[in-house]
Amino acid sequence: MTAVPVVVAAALLLAVAACGTRSSGSVAPTAGTTAAPAVPAAAARTTSDQIIVTENDITDRRYVSLGDVSAEVAKWTIFDKDPTREQVNAALRAQAAKLGADAVVLVRYGTVGITFASWGALDGKGRAVQFQR
Repeated sequence: MTAVPVVVAAALLLAVAACGTRSSGSVAPTAGTTAAPAVPAAAARTTSDQIIVTENDITDRRYVSLGDVSAEVAKWTIFDKDPTREQVNAALRAQAAKLGADAVVLVRYGTVGITFASWGALDGKGRAVQFQR
């Protein structure tokens, strides 16, 4: 009689362990400027995988600031792997691509920690910029 609850518990554990991570993000205009209009995907100059993400500033190329972007990657269950900077960078690239950015500069990361809504989250923030051509 006790084998059935154990099998059910094991099945639930496997289903929960396979859940994965989720990400969210936001875009805010640079202080003192007006918000840049979202760039349609067909008109984007750079694809999201081509967008540079760096913790430093880019000083060898002129650029205009499009706005601040942020992203958070969180895991659904305690059994999922902790979010990585690479996952946060991918989410930042996706947010920057919406603005038509070429790079995200001055990126800073939080620390992985348990939050009210997840078993672990890592966030990142940076400035989306577009190189002047």
